[in-house]
Amino acid sequence: MNCYLCPRKCGVDRSLSKGRCRSLSDMRICRIAPHYYEEPPISGTKGSGTIFFSGCSLDCNFCQNYKISKSYVGKRFTPYELSEEIKKLVDEGVHNINFVSPTHFSDKIKETLDIYRPPIPIVYNTSGYESPEIINGLLEYVDIFLTDLKYIDDKLALQLSSASDYVENCLESLKVMVKNKPIIYGQPSTLLKQGVIIRHLVLPGYLDNTNKIIEYYAENYNKQALFSVMSQFVPMYKSTITRTLKPLEYKLVIKKLIECGITDCFIQELTSATEEFTPEFYIGD
Repeated sequence: MNCYLCPRKCGVDRSLSKGRCRSLSDMRICRIAPHYYEEPPISGTKGSGTIFFSGCSLDCNFCQNYKISKSYVGKRFTPYELSEEIKKLVDEGVHNINFVSPTHFSDKIKETLDIYRPPIPIVYNTSGYESPEIINGLLEYVDIFLTDLKYIDDKLALQLSSASDYVENCLESLKVMVKNKPIIYGQPSTLLKQGVIIRHLVLPGYLDNTNKIIEYYAENYNKQALFSVMSQFVPMYKSTITRTLKPLEYKLVIKKLIECGITDCFIQELTSATEEFTPEFYIGD
């Protein structure tokens, strides 16, 4: 079966060879565990039940999870085997099931949830590089979209993530997400039951990109989706950005949020810019 799950639409038969995502058709997973460093409405007090897939359809030269995103590593799982692991997470009391870097395995995720649909929300934790038609096909499976909005400039997306069509696909997919998943809180009322969280990682030296994204959110999705501004950038992998965020840049981002009337959002402290927040991954087979 030729693969067209992500906007690259490489058309590779992943049962025979790896796609642009560096993955074959079998799911490879590098971590299954409660995770406490997502946004508060996701992590809560008992953690988010994260499932980290290897490979990635995007190709960021600064990837914080490059040990697993740049390779087809980890343990193989069938949909049935993954459904059994999800049951264990539910038994541990996590607030949701959180599929991280799921794009290139979205078909297998649907198969998994057809076998077992847990009684807690499903989180689709994505880079934002998605095809709108694929997102439409996930609406009956996903409760919460936790999506990046990395770029508002395709030249920058090409430069840093080899994706000259990032903006169009991300914005069109975002429209589908927000239209179909309005914000609903569960019990307790601090936990998200349904909705969209738009994440943006501030890239040092590229505040113009961040400012335009803040303006875009304010004009289109303020109060309709939650907004999360991340300051955790640390130079990794083959990053052409060689430093963390400066305190002045951080202050300017906060100033821009206030100017745009965005008062209810998540903002990471600068102290988050450290490798210690990167989870431990299982790399072997």
